[in-house]
Amino acid sequence: MSNTATDALDAPTYVLTALDRCDSCGAQAYIRVELGSGELLFCAHHGKKYQEKLSSVARSWHDESSKLTADSRA
Repeated sequence: MSNTATDALDAPTYVLTALDRCDSCGAQAYIRVELGSGELLFCAHHGKKYQEKLSSVARSWHDESSKLTADSRA
């Protein structure tokens, strides 16, 4: 039997769009970091660059950088 409340929690609550821009360089954002004081958006490059420093203070780390390597012919 499926628990719909649990299933809803497992679903991503935020989806990045082409309008979301990296806070470091302005490129399309693929990573969203939620902090206690707000959020940061990063392109894949800057997300990887700052991941080690931010992982200890981040409330959540939403990474959609796999979209960059997804097969577009599917």
